[in-house]
Amino acid sequence: MEALKLSSRDFEAGGWISRKNSARGENRSPALTLEGIAPEARSLAITMDDASHPLFKNYNHWVIWNLPVQAEIPGSIPPGKIVDSLDGAVQGMAYGRHAYKGPKPPFKAVHTYTFTAYVLDCEISLPPESHRAELLEVMAGHVLQRATLSGKFQSRRTE
Repeated sequence: MEALKLSSRDFEAGGWISRKNSARGENRSPALTLEGIAPEARSLAITMDDASHPLFKNYNHWVIWNLPVQAEIPGSIPPGKIVDSLDGAVQGMAYGRHAYKGPKPPFKAVHTYTFTAYVLDCEISLPPESHRAELLEVMAGHVLQRATLSGKFQSRRTE
């Protein structure tokens, strides 16, 4: 099976996440591109975590599942439990809300954020009140492929 590759036109792997994709800017989810999706794929899931959080390892900023299988996941996904424009994809609870919550570290800190894409052999049956841990538990045994993309953000940095 071909390896899954995750990228974004909004930032390069290991590079700086755009201010527009941060909570100090427009707080818009970045567009994501998947290459090499397995033909058996039935749905996609995405998580985004702060890998540098000093108190909570991999602090979750976004969790969305039951995305339709597609190579391009659009940016600026609107808040809400159910995303009608994405065939009823479900946004779970992350950062206390059903929405993407972009980077917002303290002003002098540089934090690294990791997006993880999961290609699944099924759709997930979880209520929108679910968190990343519950999603990961239900996905166990159904992940066909997984890929990550990391970027960094510093609030004082200018673009």
